[in-house]
Amino acid sequence: MDSLSRIAATLWELIRNVGELAAEVWQLGEIWALLLLWIVWWLAAVNWQKLWPVLGKGAWAPLLLLCVLAALVWSRVAPDSSPFGLPTFWSHLGATVGLILVAFVCGWFQGLFRWAPAEINLNPPAHGHGHGHNHGHH
Repeated sequence: MDSLSRIAATLWELIRNVGELAAEVWQLGEIWALLLLWIVWWLAAVNWQKLWPVLGKGAWAPLLLLCVLAALVWSRVAPDSSPFGLPTFWSHLGATVGLILVAFVCGWFQGLFRWAPAEINLNPPAHGHGHGHNHGHH
């Protein structure tokens, strides 16, 4: 019976450790949830095969303007949150550029692995007025 009780104790300790690991991973996920959501969005929801040419044709300019504008607004909303002793605007601009670079890396990974999200057609199917069905007028 001694061997069986040791196995049961070890199994209980293993279950407890797995529970602690799950709780720690959950806490880590809570801290990084928005960044993880950002990465998942740019990997799984954006078709970079179509986005790269659009950016190359000039959409990079509004993206850059939006990035600078977001940093400016963020620096006014949270003026005292600048790490490393940088002026607030510049630290927030660095963070927004970092997020854009993360999105670009996600696009690079999509191209590297030749993966793209499934096409979703939001347009209703064309309804032709053919005579292949009966709808009351003869």
